[in-house]
Amino acid sequence: MSRIAIIGGGFIGRAWSIVFARAGMQVALWDPVAAAAGAAKDFIAARLPELRAAGLVSETAEAVLARIAVVPTMEEAVEGATHVQENGPETVAVKQQNFARLDALVPADVPLASSTSGIPASAFTEDLPGRSRCLVAHPVNPPYLVPLVELCPAPWTSDDAMARTAALMRQAEMVPAVLKREVAGFVLNRLQIALVSEAFRLVADGVISAEDVDATVKHGLGLRWSFMGPFETIDLNAPGGLSDYIDRYGPLYEEVETEMTPIAFTPELVDDLHDARRAVLPMENHAERLAWRDRRLMALLAHKKTQPD
Repeated sequence: MSRIAIIGGGFIGRAWSIVFARAGMQVALWDPVAAAAGAAKDFIAARLPELRAAGLVSETAEAVLARIAVVPTMEEAVEGATHVQENGPETVAVKQQNFARLDALVPADVPLASSTSGIPASAFTEDLPGRSRCLVAHPVNPPYLVPLVELCPAPWTSDDAMARTAALMRQAEMVPAVLKREVAGFVLNRLQIALVSEAFRLVADGVISAEDVDATVKHGLGLRWSFMGPFETIDLNAPGGLSDYIDRYGPLYEEVETEMTPIAFTPELVDDLHDARRAVLPMENHAERLAWRDRRLMALLAHKKTQPD
């Protein structure tokens, strides 16, 4: 049976614990702050009944929770581990410290993965004796509701470490997207940055309101993108497929791309857009809307599980 060591019990660490435990794996959760680890277990206990009600957990909440053990030391967390998922703070120094300890503690054949959102593995594993088993496994928050995980190697990461991590993620019902090399921001963030930056630019240029940009995505692009990627989308949007689409619309793409210069996130622009959001969603309702988002994601994920690919 797979035994997963979760290092760090914050938002991502506790979410990973749910992912692996509901897939039948044993989880050992450790955080350097004991109260954080306890809070993570409380969060998991509160969230599992909701996931069960949504059809996203096949067992009782109690059965899944029983597979998650909060342990007092990193040494106990990694004992017997077949995979380590590190979720420490987003600083190179902390990750260097964490991976140095993990590399010394964990047998050489066990993959060591970081959930970092943007730090390449090469920045914190270069000097490790076991650097070939180190990689990034970057999830989308929260991973128990959004199944994609980006697997990004350092230049020295072995094919075996990548393949074993991808297989584990599939076993946990995640969808691994395997990068061939390191790139700033990985892939999901780069795609999101392209869209969000253009959204800021369109508002700054007086083309459209923030509210209508959101409407364009959630009632337009988002409907298709919830079950198709960009290449499949354009392939199906022309009778002759992708090449036909580019023959028809390639010149428009090239024209628009020349207008897509980098946008400056000036204080004035950020304040205007923040105020626009607060007019729609006052901060006192922010946490409630966040819970609404998660319930909608639960419903969407449950629906997608019933549909053919």
